[in-house]
Formats: sequence, C-alpha cells, structure tokens
Amino acid sequence: MSTPSNWFSSAESWLDARGRGAWMAAMILGFIFFWPVGLAILFYMIWSNRMSRSFFCFRPSKSVSRHSAHTRSSGNTAFDAYRDETLKRLEDEQTAFQSFLQRLRDAKDKTEFDQFMNERARDVSSPASPEPKTV
Repeated sequence: MSTPSNWFSSAESWLDARGRGAWMAAMILGFIFFWPVGLAILFYMIWSNRMSRSFFCFRPSKSVSRHSAHTRSSGNTAFDAYRDETLKRLEDEQTAFQSFLQRLRDAKDKTEFDQFMNERARDVSSPASPEPKTV
C-alpha cells in the first residue's frame, strides 16, 4: 500500500518529467475542480521555485559542484576573466574570514579555560575554614 508521501513524490516526479506545462495544467485543473487544491499547487510551485524559468531550463545533477555554473563560458572572454577573478577573490576572502573566526573561537576557548584553571587553583590553595564544633 502506498503512503501519501510516496504518492506525492511520484506525482511530483511525473509532473517534473513533463515540464512547466504539466504543473500549470495541474494548477488550473485544481482551480477548476476545487479551488483550494489549485491554490495549494500554486503555493507549492512558488515555494519550491518551480515558477522560475531556471527550474525547467537548467537543472544540475546533485553530483555537480557548486562551482560548475561559473565555469561555463559566457562567450565573452573579458567577462569570463573578470568573473573568475572576482570569484577567486571572494573565495579567498571567505577563507580568510573563516580562519579569522576560528582564531577568535580559539582565543575565547583559551580565555575561558585559563579563567577556569585560575578559579580552580584559587579554590584549591585557599584552605577551608574548619567548622565550629558543637558540644
């Protein structure tokens, strides 16, 4: 017996395979037969970004790296060089910022550890006052 999530994912895959027109037809039929269904499909299309042109035009596979989109040539070598240079600069800045954040975290950890050790040393070195004896 199929579960609702299996049914939904298979319907979604079926519509994706047929393209934007299938999604639009499903939405229109939803509005015609029962308007909340059409509205739900419309909201889902907007939320999942299926309304955008790029969803149906280019869909990279999951194994494609995040840098593959900017390795394609735009046809303009000057722009491609500028884009590659800018992306390299941004990646270098991101790496530098991440290392800066790591140094800040390390310094904070060291400060907290030193404070703990100082408090512990102070507690150990100060003798506990003897409790008064009751007779």
